[in-house]
Amino acid sequence: MDDPRAFLESLLRAAIAAAQPSICLPPHLPEPPKGRTVVFGAGKASAAMAKAAEDNWKADISGLVVTRKGYEAPCKHIELVRGGHPVPNEAGFEAAQRMLSMAEQLTEDDLALCLISGGGSALLPLPMAGLTLAQKQEISKKLLKSGAPIGAMNCVRRHLSLIKGGRLAAACHPAKVVTLLISDVPGDNPMDIASGPTVPDTTTCADALAIIDRYDIGIPPAIRTALKLGTAETVKPGDPRLAGNTVELIATPRMALDKAAALARQGGVTPHILGDALEGEARTLGQDMARQALASTRPRPCVLLSGGETTVTVTGDGRGGRNVEFLLSMGIALHGAENVYALAGDTDGVDGMEEIAGAYLSPDTLSRAQQKGLDAQQSLARNDGHSFFGALGDAVVTGPTLTNVNDFRAVLLL
Repeated sequence: MDDPRAFLESLLRAAIAAAQPSICLPPHLPEPPKGRTVVFGAGKASAAMAKAAEDNWKADISGLVVTRKGYEAPCKHIELVRGGHPVPNEAGFEAAQRMLSMAEQLTEDDLALCLISGGGSALLPLPMAGLTLAQKQEISKKLLKSGAPIGAMNCVRRHLSLIKGGRLAAACHPAKVVTLLISDVPGDNPMDIASGPTVPDTTTCADALAIIDRYDIGIPPAIRTALKLGTAETVKPGDPRLAGNTVELIATPRMALDKAAALARQGGVTPHILGDALEGEARTLGQDMARQALASTRPRPCVLLSGGETTVTVTGDGRGGRNVEFLLSMGIALHGAENVYALAGDTDGVDGMEEIAGAYLSPDTLSRAQQKGLDAQQSLARNDGHSFFGALGDAVVTGPTLTNVNDFRAVLLL
């Protein structure tokens, strides 16, 4: 193969294309209601989802959607707000207040079309009574650095919110609620996508408190009391306010991996999908993937594809994200092994806090780094993957992708 990097980047682009709202949303739109259609949306893909809904709707439509800066889409009738991500901000807070108020004004003749995607947890912050936005921001920062898996983080987020954990759907009652989801979470559980504002929650206040204590997340005493007493409980399965509502997954990590696999096969490279829900510490998965690559007896050329969402327990002061952390760890474990190439990136175009999707790893990555005076072990210790790969010209930058089906990893064996 003449250009492994171009091949791997083409697979990433194919995965992203498979989850574009303009393609995957229209077939799932419901029939217009007798009354109004009001769109509520949150997430990195929500603006593009709103535009796709507008473009294909055969009746009047209005609403409010909160997305990340750079992820806007030109909607004519649905209002767009730019919230804060990954840390909530005042704009998202105000939008969440307005959204809940709009929901409470719906009637039984109306339809709430809820367009939810990854990133919505941060973009739609409405702290529970007794918790300020500033306190919620601090809790969010601690959760992001804790190494907690996404399911655990979203359990906490649901129970500290007035709009998540089914509360937005409950507020829409008696209107019909149709939720269309683009999944960015391992397992595709709707209650974990944007912390489930329109779906019932099977976790409890006690679960949230146990996670807070396990990861040493400081919370105000009054909030701890509310969790102990269960007064912050979310909407549960069987709640009559959610009866008749529908929830559909319109794009998932597996769909993206399948699209990448099909493209690889067309190029004469045999794909092997290892799973779409891989979790755990990014550096540990990187070591595991290196071992798999070195021990593989699969006929070559082949590509090992995987998705999911790893975690990073942040102890350093570098510029990093879970995908570049994975690649740094993998590169160290491979130690320049021949004919092994890899790419890892977030399908939303943002790895960690940076507008960088991920990076590319090749057999000569470590040797080129040494020539530039870079130490891979030190970079890993500092959680500084973006600086490391950026200095080598191996950062992968997609720009805003307008979708989000979690991490994409491809390991090419030649």
